[in-house]
Amino acid sequence: MEFIDEKLDDYVCEHTSEESDFLYDLNRKTHLKILQPRMLSGHFQGRLLSMISQMIRPKNVLEIGTYTGYSAFCILEGLQEDGKITTIDCNLELEDFVRSYIEKSNCKSKINYILGNGMDIIPLLNDVYDLVFIDADKDNYLNYYELVFDKVSSGGYILADNVLWSGKVIDEKSVNDKDTKAIMEFNRYVQQDIRVENILLPIRDGLMLIRKK
Repeated sequence: MEFIDEKLDDYVCEHTSEESDFLYDLNRKTHLKILQPRMLSGHFQGRLLSMISQMIRPKNVLEIGTYTGYSAFCILEGLQEDGKITTIDCNLELEDFVRSYIEKSNCKSKINYILGNGMDIIPLLNDVYDLVFIDADKDNYLNYYELVFDKVSSGGYILADNVLWSGKVIDEKSVNDKDTKAIMEFNRYVQQDIRVENILLPIRDGLMLIRKK
């Protein structure tokens, strides 16, 4: 589902700061070599993630769902000097591709790339996070949210991607779809969670910005 006219979207992107040459190359190579490149955050959303990170200035970041690493590198742009990002993904086929870009970057010491099931890994993490980005399997969004909540600092933020799910959240024909139901349940739960403040942004496929009180 396209939320704005294609020409208007082009205008928006034309009036958004450019991505770095490094990110441009990662973006391009993802589209050329990797299946489902639509999963990439991309230029526009990537600049938003970078801007949010630069406003928050997080020391510790947790990302659930690395894909090819584009969003992690965007978030890194706002990281404190001594900060780090832990990013988790279960796709073994992408490991070599992701690690090659980590090696090319000038911030590889700040990236902790973990391969495995997030549901198993998150309970083992002991850091307190200023920012968590959830962008993984949709049927576990609510599980991830609960697993990370006590690990988020007071005043910290959780971001969740794909919360409009191509518009299916308002499509009556999609309400029985497993992933759609999971996203709708997540959105409803967050909206009713008195522990947080939240805003759902209609950016790309929907981005939920959540602040822990």
